[in-house]
This record gives sequence, structure tokens and C-alpha cells, in this order.
Amino acid sequence: MVKLAIFASGSGTNFENIITTIQNGKLKNAVCELLIVDKEHAYAIERAKKLNIPYLYVNPKAYANKEEYETEILKHLKDKGVQLIVLAGYMRFIGKVLLEAYPKRIINIHPAYLPNFPGAHGIRDAYEAKVSFTGVTVHYVDEGVDTGEIIHQEKIDIDPSWSLDTLEEHVHALEYQMFPGVIQTICEQIEREDTK
Repeated sequence: MVKLAIFASGSGTNFENIITTIQNGKLKNAVCELLIVDKEHAYAIERAKKLNIPYLYVNPKAYANKEEYETEILKHLKDKGVQLIVLAGYMRFIGKVLLEAYPKRIINIHPAYLPNFPGAHGIRDAYEAKVSFTGVTVHYVDEGVDTGEIIHQEKIDIDPSWSLDTLEEHVHALEYQMFPGVIQTICEQIEREDTK
């Protein structure tokens, strides 16, 4: 079993979807040890309580800099034996401390077909650009903004009649369908690496 920590900043729908997939046995080789949130009132916390997942709020403003903030998080990750960090709507850049502690072990889901539309508003940016397609990308995290090596991505053709809300629904539906399977594949890879 690969031990995950999931990081979220907001509502936590992807977090809940991953946990549900683990709990119903479809994502077989992962266990979530911890939810980390950077916002005190993130709704993801309510989801964690309901799903019996330990959670931790770490306030970035309580630390002098990103290194100190991430060092605090890292202590908890090490205590729990976390092997893979999954970013699911976590709206902060990952810094040196976590990148060095978890090389190629931090993954992110991005609601666009990278390298198109990186950054915080991938769905809206694609919609406003009037492109014919967008998608969902899972990638490794590096120092850049959504620039890490792509693990898996799928396209969505955009119907010109769609509203932004409709496009968001389609993108989120694809995220929920795609992310657990990608996590399973990465966990299988980690299990192979860690038994060598």
C-alpha cells in the first residue's frame, strides 16, 4: 500500500472522489494518511471529517517564509510515512523543501490540456480563448507553474454552445474519472521502485 497525503485549498471535491475510490476498492493500492489544507475554512476539512481522514491545517501566514511553512508540513508527512503527495486543488506553489524531500513523488491535476492554459484559471482561460478543445492533465510538480513532466492527459472537445459552467462540469467530470486511475498507476510504479 502506498501512503498518500492529499493537499487541497478549497472545496475538496477531487479529494473526496479519490477517498471514495479508495474506500470502494477501485483504487486498491493507496491509502490516504493525511489531508493538508492551507486555508482554515476550506470545505475539504468537512469532507475529511465525514470520510474519517486525518486532516491538518497549516497556516502559511504563521511562518516567516515558504521553507519554514513546508518544513512544518514535512514533519507531519514523515511522521505518517507518506510516499506520494497528491495536489488536488492546492493553490500554492510547492517549494524547494518538499520538492527535494519528494523528488518525482508530487503530482498535480490541472484542469486544462497542458502546456495550454497553465495557472489558476485553466478552465476560464480556455473558455475565453474560444479554443476548440481543452482537457485535463496530471503532471509531476517542479519549480514552475504547471510545467512538470506530463504523466497523463485527456482532451475534451468544446461545444461552442456551452456556457462556462457547462465546460466546468465536463472538465470536473473528466478529472473525477481520470485522476484515481492515474494515481493507481503511479502507486504501482512506487511499489516497484520501493521493493528494488
